[in-house]
Amino acid sequence: MRPRIERKCFSLKLAHLVLPCVCLCLSVVSTFAASRVLIHPDVSRTHRDELVKRLRAITGLTELRFESDGSLRLDGQQTRGSQRARALLAEAVQGANVIILEDASSRADVAFCRVVRGRWLRADSAKPPAYVVLIDFKDFEQLSGDAEARAAFDVGWGLLHEIDHVVKGSEDSKDAGIVGDCEDHINQMRLELGLPVRADYFFSRAYLKADPNFSARYVRLSFERRNERSSETKRYWLVWDALTVGGLLGDGQRALVR
Repeated sequence: MRPRIERKCFSLKLAHLVLPCVCLCLSVVSTFAASRVLIHPDVSRTHRDELVKRLRAITGLTELRFESDGSLRLDGQQTRGSQRARALLAEAVQGANVIILEDASSRADVAFCRVVRGRWLRADSAKPPAYVVLIDFKDFEQLSGDAEARAAFDVGWGLLHEIDHVVKGSEDSKDAGIVGDCEDHINQMRLELGLPVRADYFFSRAYLKADPNFSARYVRLSFERRNERSSETKRYWLVWDALTVGGLLGDGQRALVR
């Protein structure tokens, strides 16, 4: 059977998994008062810096950073950037759930970003719910396409999408042509920055000719910007090789859910 790649999503609803990285939560309980969003110590400095850079650009918080204990701190000017993105991060930092950010680069079961439910090693009803956001930084390096679309979808936007699932309990779309509650929220942030909005939750086949010496299966995701004066809508595209990034379902292909 040929792989079906039309209407396949690449961001998941919450899955209940037990992950070793959640052990980090036990060593950082003292930081909960300051921030409930923490980055795993194994995330490289390069990837931390990339994430901070993207989040600063989106939120306008010029001093946003991860402290030495891994906790996310929201500081800096707020004259620019997305107010909704700042509000979402503030709610996550001060919220009821612990959110751990882990580097999942090159993992076959993660396409861009994914959030899973964590479990404490020692059961204790007093401990807050814990979630782990798995980030495949290398997947974001595989993107090509229009500059406007790339600005509207990077590792910062991917993280905000997963945090929205945790904080707002938002759902992803199940139908083509509808972006879903979660991306509706993220699109409002994009509009605040003058960026095109995501037009569909699902990617589709991009019929590009690949080098016959290499295996590739290109897919694309659409973004759009509407001109209110002319009522015209301009479309922008992101393209990537789904055999490298993942997200395909079918015989011999990697799937988002395993």
